[in-house]
Order: sequence, then C-alpha cells, then structure tokens
Amino acid sequence: MIDVALLSIIRRWHLRDQVSLREISRRLGISRNTVRRYLRSEAVEPVYAER
Repeated sequence: MIDVALLSIIRRWHLRDQVSLREISRRLGISRNTVRRYLRSEAVEPVYAER
C-alpha cells in the first residue's frame, strides 16, 4: 500500500527540489529501491474526498 504522504514528499523532493534518490533514502530511512518504486509508480496523488 502506497502511503500518500510519503509519496508526495518523495515526488516533491525529487522533482521540485532536485534531491537525489540516495539523499531521499537517507532522509527518510528507506531503501533506494523503495524510493525508485514510488517515483515509477503510476499512482496519481489522490485527493481526499470531502465529507
């Protein structure tokens, strides 16, 4: 299951802030393969439904 908050952090750091995969994995304490998998995923950041 993809954690929405983690996905948005990874994408923001990589795409906007130009942070490397290695640095992202260090900051978050997850493997580089996990970071790579999150970036390659086709999942669009979901918008939470209004109540």
